[in-house]
Amino acid sequence: MLKVMPIFGTRPEAIKMAPLVKELESASDIETVVCVTAQHRDMLDQVLRLFNINPKYDLDVMKKNQSLSAITSSVLKGLDEVLEKEKPDLILVHGDTTTTFVSALSAFYKKIKVGHVEAGLRSYDKWFPYPEEINRKLTGVLADLHFAPTQTAKDNLLREGVCDKDIFVTGNTVIDAMKYTVKDNYVFRDDRLNNIDYENKRVIVVTAHRRENWGEPIENICNALRKIAINIKDTYIIYPVHKNPIVRDAVFSILDDIENVLLLDPIDTDEMHNLLKRCYMVMTDSGGLQEEVPSLGKPVLVLRDVTERPEAVKAGTVKIIGTDFDRVYSEAKLLLTDKNEYDRMANAVNPYGDGNASRRIVTAIKYVFGMINERPDEFKTIGRS
Repeated sequence: MLKVMPIFGTRPEAIKMAPLVKELESASDIETVVCVTAQHRDMLDQVLRLFNINPKYDLDVMKKNQSLSAITSSVLKGLDEVLEKEKPDLILVHGDTTTTFVSALSAFYKKIKVGHVEAGLRSYDKWFPYPEEINRKLTGVLADLHFAPTQTAKDNLLREGVCDKDIFVTGNTVIDAMKYTVKDNYVFRDDRLNNIDYENKRVIVVTAHRRENWGEPIENICNALRKIAINIKDTYIIYPVHKNPIVRDAVFSILDDIENVLLLDPIDTDEMHNLLKRCYMVMTDSGGLQEEVPSLGKPVLVLRDVTERPEAVKAGTVKIIGTDFDRVYSEAKLLLTDKNEYDRMANAVNPYGDGNASRRIVTAIKYVFGMINERPDEFKTIGRS
């Protein structure tokens, strides 16, 4: 019996690891031991409930106004005891969080193999996204198995000297997750979302909270959104606002009094996925939404200067627009007034997954540990069905 320990701590990690946990749990020859750090508490718990995941270990490290150093030391200390007790054959970490890097480091100290899900993404700027770019690169140095979502991510790893045999192109597990969450007749738990006229209003979903956008950038974004809402009357902006007080103070001070702007607390994963399905377009600084939204056929304007996810930019469904006030306003207005431009982005290919990434990862694990003889098939970029 192979013992595999998925470790994650934030909502974005949990969303993408959840279908993989389910796939691991369905394998009769794998013992799955889930550990969460709770780097994010409430938002993590939402996903655990949604996917009915019951961690064996919960480090519960989140503290008010926590620093990166505090998260790092708490996770490292907590995992030392967990890994010593369980001695898994392999840990699985996801993406680019502090939990991800520190978990890989802790496993390395114990000489335990590390599998990196969503490996190989690069912006090649260590400050954007911060601290995620460095977390992901350091995790890649420590990892033994690299589950790259796309060929582009694999190529990045090969250029950095990772052996080809250790890289598996799987697609992104977030597309697997959306098979669980997106439903045709979904009823929102927040009744305000049920009462929106999605047919006659062009709904713009916005998320912006990244550290590099704190201060003037997020103020620029919000002022541009304010101008859009006032000048283009058939729009309706829905902005689930991160709980960080720096973000909330800026957003509410600029947008709280606009009739066709709805400011919400962060919403559950299934609520967000179904909102994305019904909306007209998305404006975001999130990495995950850059992957999720193309599968739903909606244009994405990225409120950042660089992205570690270039595939959708190349495909045309995502456009990087930065945080300059005039640029944010003009690019959003273009999609709202030029149907050809909107259709061009909405009909671009989906480069991120086919819903089978978790199966490929589990098959790859079995192959590496000698449980089966054939490597898994690799994900190839597909057009939208």
